Amino acid sequence: MRRVWLAVGWVFVLLAIIGTALPIMPTVPFLLVAAWAFARSSPRLKRRILRHPRYGPPVRAWQERGVVGPWAKAWAISAMSSGVVLSWWLGLPKGAVIAQAGICLLVAVFLLTRPSR
Repeated sequence: MRRVWLAVGWVFVLLAIIGTALPIMPTVPFLLVAAWAFARSSPRLKRRILRHPRYGPPVRAWQERGVVGPWAKAWAISAMSSGVVLSWWLGLPKGAVIAQAGICLLVAVFLLTRPSR
C-alpha cells in the first residue's frame, strides 16, 4: 500500500508543477493532497513540501489551522463563477449549469467560512 500512496503523492506533485505554469490550475490544493499521500508513504517527502519556501507556508497553514488565504479565496471563487458563466454562455444543458452552480456555491460557502489568517 505504501507504493500506492507514494504514486498518488507524485501524481499530485506533478499536477502542482503543471499548476505553477498554468494560471487556471491551482498549485497548493494539489500539494495538500501530495503531502497527505506522502504522510502515508514517505515522511521525508512530506517534510520537503512543508519546508518549501513558497508553497510550504500555505500547506502548513491549512494543515495546522484550516486557513485559506484571502487571495486564494478570491481567486477560487472568481474562477468558479467564471466557469459557471462560461458554461451558461456556451449553452450547456440547463440542468448541468444549475448543478455546477450549486456545487460551486457550496464550495464558495466552505471557503468563506475558513479562517483567512
